Amino acid sequence: MIKTMYALLFLMAFMVLGVFFFPPDAHAQTSRFDLTLRTRAQLKDSNSFNVREAQQSWDADTTAVIVCDMWDSHHCFRAVKRVQKLAPEIEKFLQVTRDQGATIIHAPSSCMEFYVEHPARERAVDIPMSKSLPEKIGEWCYQIPAEEAGEYPIDQTDGGEDDGAEEHQRWASELEAHGRDPKAPWKRQIASIKIDSDVDFISVDGKEIWSILESKHIEHILMVGVHTNMCVLGRPFGLRQMVKNNRQIVLVRDLTDAMYNPAAAPFVNHHTGTDLIVEYIEKWVCPTVTSDQIVGGTPFRFSSDTRPRIAMLIGESEYETQRTLPRFAIDALGKDYRVDILHENPESKNDFPGIDRIAEADALFISVRRRLLPKMQLDVIRQFVNSGKPVIGIRTANHAFCLKGKAESQSEGLEAWPEFDAEVFGGNYSGHHANDILTKVELCLLDGDGPGEIVKNIEFDQLVGNGSLYKVSPLAKTTGQLLSGSIPDRESEPVAWYNVRADGGRSFYTSLGHPDDFENPQFVKLLKQAVDWTMQSDAKVKK
Repeated sequence: MIKTMYALLFLMAFMVLGVFFFPPDAHAQTSRFDLTLRTRAQLKDSNSFNVREAQQSWDADTTAVIVCDMWDSHHCFRAVKRVQKLAPEIEKFLQVTRDQGATIIHAPSSCMEFYVEHPARERAVDIPMSKSLPEKIGEWCYQIPAEEAGEYPIDQTDGGEDDGAEEHQRWASELEAHGRDPKAPWKRQIASIKIDSDVDFISVDGKEIWSILESKHIEHILMVGVHTNMCVLGRPFGLRQMVKNNRQIVLVRDLTDAMYNPAAAPFVNHHTGTDLIVEYIEKWVCPTVTSDQIVGGTPFRFSSDTRPRIAMLIGESEYETQRTLPRFAIDALGKDYRVDILHENPESKNDFPGIDRIAEADALFISVRRRLLPKMQLDVIRQFVNSGKPVIGIRTANHAFCLKGKAESQSEGLEAWPEFDAEVFGGNYSGHHANDILTKVELCLLDGDGPGEIVKNIEFDQLVGNGSLYKVSPLAKTTGQLLSGSIPDRESEPVAWYNVRADGGRSFYTSLGHPDDFENPQFVKLLKQAVDWTMQSDAKVKK
């Protein structure tokens, strides 16, 4: 009895001393993922959306990564090539998240036969089935209630294959020669994505995956893989099912790809089609993040994605460019450019959330009217201009950052840039003529005098200015006038010109930009060709 008491006392003392001399190790400090979650919020009384970002920190051991349908083959040859480029980036992402304690679930649909005896598959099968399975968790989900308010951005009724006809036929023949069904040639997950036999799971069953999440006490999910507009959204383990059943899930937007054919509406670049789906997800389904937030470096970008990036700054209430320009960005620019639209803050017109993204752009497109900005925000625009990059402006952009009849210095905490018009566009805005008179537009560019490609193939007899004619004369000597506008009994005024700035950069400006102007194909062509010209490194300028 006494010996037992001594033994107990010794054990207790040892435990106390152990805590004192051997404090909890790093294992007690769970690794965390510090993430910036991006969503898009609809502006009041508008179909436009502003990007919103929120910072969150997730415990790694309560986080799972689901790898969706990264197959070893596909019926679309170009989809196969993109998956082969994407796979090493996903593998790097999995290595980092797994090492920090996250749960990895590989979900290559229709491939479970290949993994029947794989330890990661057996581990998934051995998980006890949840007793609280959500209704229809084992089924595809084609829409959640929030999506009813949105408009699906791409036409995928052709299956989204973007192969050329001959290319596709050659690929189908090659698949047949290797004993694969050309319509469904996948047999396993692509081999360049490793499956850790000791800790990972393999499953495509919605019930199984739900049970894994529940048994592992998973609170957060990162989704990677393909294809964004099909399997990633709709599978039983996809974004919609998780959101519908209150699981916090985010899409890693740079580690995905869409099945989209540029020959289908909205007839944009393949990568623009993926961007449109990502934006749709951010509006109506769930947030997104980028892989660099966890692995470092920069977000992954396909080598075939060579689109220059245009930042489009919109902040005016006169000409509805918050409606017309996003449409223009898709219809006219979507084949060649990546457009990042930044709207003003609807609760504070002198604020542009996310304006720092301008620094990442190759060109700046401005439709802003009389906004004063915090110094830090205006400095972003100044620095962009000073870098010598292209600037395009329409309508009110020549009085974007100054007030009328007010002392700018009276606006506490905000700054004006009254010289913006002269310094960036070479203009001299001083007001406008009556609003109810249409402007006759004429070409004033002579052969060999300046960048004729801006006005090439424009049918000027169909081009008219629907808004008031701006008073902008005289232009700076660094400009080249392209179009003039006239109304009865008044001197004509320039309505479109280019400028070679003091910093060496190229600018284009037009006082056109009324909502009705965007209904005119000739104006849309003019504006697109002006953007193209400013983006050319060897753009011709007036001598």
